[in-house]
Amino acid sequence: MVEFIRQHAASVMGVIHGFDRLRFRGTLRRIASARGMGSFLHYAGVLLKDAGVWLSDHTEQVKKASLAVADAQDRPVQYVNDPSARKEEIARQIAQRDGIQEGLVCVLTAVEPCCSFDIQRNRQKKKLELVARWRKCLHLYHYYQHPLFGLMHMRLQTWFPFNLWCCVNGREWLARQLDEHAIGYCKRENCLVAVQDFQQAQSLADEQLQADWAALLDPIAAKVHPIRSKMFADYPMDYYWSCQDSEFASDILFHSPAELSKLYGHLIRHGMQNLSCERVMRFLGRKTPTVGGCHGNFTGEVASYLNKRPEGICLKHYVNGNSVKMYDKQGSVLRIETTIIQPRDFRVYRGTEADPKALQWRLLRKGVVDLRRRAEISLSSNERYAQAMASAQCSKPLKELAEDVCRRKRHEGRPIRALNPMGAEDAALLETVNRGEFAINGFRNRDVREHLYAKPTEDPKEQKRRSAAVTRKLRLLRSHGLIKKVPRTHRYVLTDRGRQTITTLLAARCADAHTLLKAA
Repeated sequence: MVEFIRQHAASVMGVIHGFDRLRFRGTLRRIASARGMGSFLHYAGVLLKDAGVWLSDHTEQVKKASLAVADAQDRPVQYVNDPSARKEEIARQIAQRDGIQEGLVCVLTAVEPCCSFDIQRNRQKKKLELVARWRKCLHLYHYYQHPLFGLMHMRLQTWFPFNLWCCVNGREWLARQLDEHAIGYCKRENCLVAVQDFQQAQSLADEQLQADWAALLDPIAAKVHPIRSKMFADYPMDYYWSCQDSEFASDILFHSPAELSKLYGHLIRHGMQNLSCERVMRFLGRKTPTVGGCHGNFTGEVASYLNKRPEGICLKHYVNGNSVKMYDKQGSVLRIETTIIQPRDFRVYRGTEADPKALQWRLLRKGVVDLRRRAEISLSSNERYAQAMASAQCSKPLKELAEDVCRRKRHEGRPIRALNPMGAEDAALLETVNRGEFAINGFRNRDVREHLYAKPTEDPKEQKRRSAAVTRKLRLLRSHGLIKKVPRTHRYVLTDRGRQTITTLLAARCADAHTLLKAA
């Protein structure tokens, strides 16, 4: 990120790193599984033959109690039948229409899929069984103008086990923080396009990482599901909060849309050609120029609306459900964003619930306790991707980058062959390790194998042969200083020198004679 900013310092106002969208799930873990729900029914003295009616009665109680919150505050309840409708836009329009600055905006209802329970007859065992099953039920979306988060919502599943989902936008939250500290800014939708004090704005964004999420979300959950404590008074349970997916964005703010537009086409081509981006999305976005002179004593929000809707392009790299993407936002903001949906690909240094002092590197969990580590991983991913984009502007002559790797050398007393980046075999290896999705969490031997060998094999001997061959190739790249091993893992990442060298070599390999002569 530092190198990218240095290259474009004359055009860049500043950078803001922080959460964009966060989607939380609240789970009553004691009844989240069929076994746990069965234990609860047994405790309540409910037979399985009577469970259907008993569960329906409690569902109705939950619906009435949750909707009564809206009735008590004279807020509208609206059924949304269209699955493609944007509920947030509906809520935003209602808030603007009624002038809601704080508190409940509305309750939107919709029938959507959920994981609930059913009673089925087991013909082999000749008895009834309680099973977990995907079904459809009514969900209640409570939209709030929260004093801290801004516009947010919490969705209640009205069937057992009464799961909750909560969506929060980190940029909306940051705007509220800037208002509180009287820091001027220009905001367009959920994107900041100008900020008076970037250093203080980043400090406020970093404060979000220290949030006690359970303490923040529990009071909202109590409003959305007001009879939970009464319903489970003799069988107490609290919501366990986990982060189902997180988006961590690094926004690079340019002085004007023209300056970003001049650069963005080059970055897109670089990402497609040299980072092997297979997912290119085109979208229409409203371009909003940076508003000059909006700081001073101004502490509110400025938004300029234009009818011009230029086409935008987003590059997106996937790996195991997680992704990193780059796109131009609101005309003058270059956003690099890492989304984590499957956290188990990463590690966190922690203990266990049973023994918090037994510290070691363990799998990253979805629980909010590991959210700070998620932010660290996402920021590192964004920085690696920005470094990959910075390598597109390398000004070193090709001979300086290629001379060292294209000749034989000795490493730790062992002879190392030269690389041949113009040859098909070595070029394929360089293209593989330089893929954009590997900026998220590096790559392993088997990741490289998937791309180098088109046809998978089930033969154990062939698998072993391929693994050994890739091991030798990775050792070759390490010896030339192009990649390095992540300590205590089987993963590798490109070095700064490696990213710059590989990008330049691949670009030269694709260039024709006319392009090279013109550049020379």
